[in-house]
Amino acid sequence: MNKLTDILFLSHGGGPMPLLGDADHQEMVDCLKRFAAEMRKPSAILVISAHWEEAVPTLTSGVAPGLIYDYYGFPPESYQIQYPSPGEPALAQQVYEALQGAGISARLDEQRGYDHGMFVPLKIMYPQADIPCVQLSLVNNLDAETHLRIGRALQALDYDNLLVIGSGFSFHNMRAFFAPDTPDIRARNQAFEEWLLDTCANPELDEAERSRRFIEWEQAPYARFCHPREEHLLPLHVCYGMAGRPSDEYREATILRKKSGLFRWSRTQ
Repeated sequence: MNKLTDILFLSHGGGPMPLLGDADHQEMVDCLKRFAAEMRKPSAILVISAHWEEAVPTLTSGVAPGLIYDYYGFPPESYQIQYPSPGEPALAQQVYEALQGAGISARLDEQRGYDHGMFVPLKIMYPQADIPCVQLSLVNNLDAETHLRIGRALQALDYDNLLVIGSGFSFHNMRAFFAPDTPDIRARNQAFEEWLLDTCANPELDEAERSRRFIEWEQAPYARFCHPREEHLLPLHVCYGMAGRPSDEYREATILRKKSGLFRWSRTQ
């Protein structure tokens, strides 16, 4: 029997703002709800969050992780958000073994909770919080090739009806979010998004060239303007590393007045 995996890279917006009715996040909220409505409901979810970095890839392995309100200066209700989805220690163990089997040192963490890179998009997509979840950290060297290797290691997972989410942001320049929306900023944002779409979805690229682009992403137009620090881009590297082919679907959402991309792949093994 074929085992199915959906892989989704999300631009997850600014802190808890998507859950607070912010108008600049409405396109993103609508997009995530459509994804959830159109895909089959997963048996478990693995989230690679831009908001967790460790020396080695680390997994939440507790049975009932709490929430980490890792944002500052928002209204009091932002710190009362609940998302009591259960953990999935068996999935965490399987991911750990897949990484170790690929020669990548990894670690299990029974104490760590879910950060907002996980609970904000999932509260929009699956508000019942009834799907077991595991979070996987980035590696704090922020090396592009390392994160491709992590994704490739995840190809060994043997878990039916799994949803893998890379929770990041295709544009993440904090100053630009709150600067005047000038034609120059819009042009830089657009140029990088076009490069990213071509890199992820162009079927005429072979996978060696696509991988090279991911590794050398800093050569893309305005790459360091759009990502002064790359932690919000690297969940996409993990997603592509796991998929190993062009994305099946691309959706664009304007978030905080910036064009942002969301990508989906489906895998059968």
